[in-house]
Amino acid sequence: MALLVLLPLALFSAASWFARWVRPSGDEWCFLPIVRDDGFVALVDQFYSTDNGRIANGVLVASYAAFGVTGQQWYAAISSVVMLVLLWAWAWTLFRCVEWQVPRGIPLFSAAIFLAVFCFGSVNTYKTFFWPASSVSHTFPPVLAAAATIPALLATSRRGKVAATASAFVLGAVMGTLSEETSVVALSLLALAVLLSRRLFPAVRITFVRTWCAAAGAGILIGTAVLLTSPGSRNRRTRHHADSMFAPDSLLASMRGYAHILYILATNWQYLCVIAVGVLIGTLARGADGHIPRPDRRTSLLLASGAAALLFSGYVCTVIARPAFGPSVSTANRLWNDYLFLLLLLLTSAGGLLGNLIARRYRPQAKPVAMGAALVCVALTAVLATSLRTLETDMRVRAEAWDSQDHLLREQAGAGATVLPYTPLVVSKMSEPFGNNGNRPWPASCVATYYRVEKITDGRIPPN
Repeated sequence: MALLVLLPLALFSAASWFARWVRPSGDEWCFLPIVRDDGFVALVDQFYSTDNGRIANGVLVASYAAFGVTGQQWYAAISSVVMLVLLWAWAWTLFRCVEWQVPRGIPLFSAAIFLAVFCFGSVNTYKTFFWPASSVSHTFPPVLAAAATIPALLATSRRGKVAATASAFVLGAVMGTLSEETSVVALSLLALAVLLSRRLFPAVRITFVRTWCAAAGAGILIGTAVLLTSPGSRNRRTRHHADSMFAPDSLLASMRGYAHILYILATNWQYLCVIAVGVLIGTLARGADGHIPRPDRRTSLLLASGAAALLFSGYVCTVIARPAFGPSVSTANRLWNDYLFLLLLLLTSAGGLLGNLIARRYRPQAKPVAMGAALVCVALTAVLATSLRTLETDMRVRAEAWDSQDHLLREQAGAGATVLPYTPLVVSKMSEPFGNNGNRPWPASCVATYYRVEKITDGRIPPN
């Protein structure tokens, strides 16, 4: 098992190594000059006052933008370590809470494989993992939301429950100003937990569960209220005509877009990897008495309610994102991560039930099945690694061209030029100046600010 654990960890190490080729693109053109010239607080204030109101989001962005290009390159490595540690702790806590005994390396292996699929099993890995602005908004928040339940799962004493409830409120408020979409998913799950608490939790835990859920929900709602009432959020809603999201035509278009998203997710065979992880856990897990645990009546209700929360919250996320993204909301895969995390959890759980069934009915075949599931994880991880190699080539080619152009533009700006020719360098469908047939003017203005000139022109068009 120790050797198997090393494989997904090696994948993250390679991905972090590839991140050395990351260069500014998309929103980063706007973030970097602000932190460089005006400081950390200025960028957070711009998020709140001008851009979108996401205060916690601005803090995280400023944390890596303060280091310029180097901060973007290190973000992937640091965030992957943080997310892996959080998921590892969460997996260990879950096994402890349900009193399951598993081989020592299983929690780390499961967390690593799950995170690898979450980050790299995407139709656009660059935007999901390597692009810091996207990861901060849609990849890291679901992991943080899951890890926020750890204090509640461990709480047994009165003091522990108070601390868990207080942390739920604080983290909920942070989540509300970090990611609207993850907040929607979290609120859906919290509401179901309260409604079904009598059927899902022991009687002695119901009061605590309801109190904890209420505190987490209140924190999210307060954070969301701070976000929605901010000048930045009002600017964003005005800019994208957000009031139209509730029009019948928009709701119907969001439903069609969401159906398309679900089709893409359902046909992504790489998600079989998390099912295999579930099978591995289900075949190896043993109860506190050493016997194979038997799922109780709550299992089917838990899966059904999770699926309902996924379908509902995913649609709501699509509705609130459509004003900004329009028809492309069904192809902007980074927006899916907020509820994709829940989908992968459900698939892992389904795999766990399958593995448990095999272990109970075909006990002599349990070990071969577990080995087969582990080999499936290894094979699919290798596939993910291969796709990363292809992306690494694209990133390296762009980085070399970016560095060459950056050196030239800095020389021209230093010589007193006020207008610079800029050649777009696109990677993985990222926003670049003069993209979308010139319908996206904001990246060009951000690049001009970055180089401290009045404007840039399209370097692909010969001057008159």
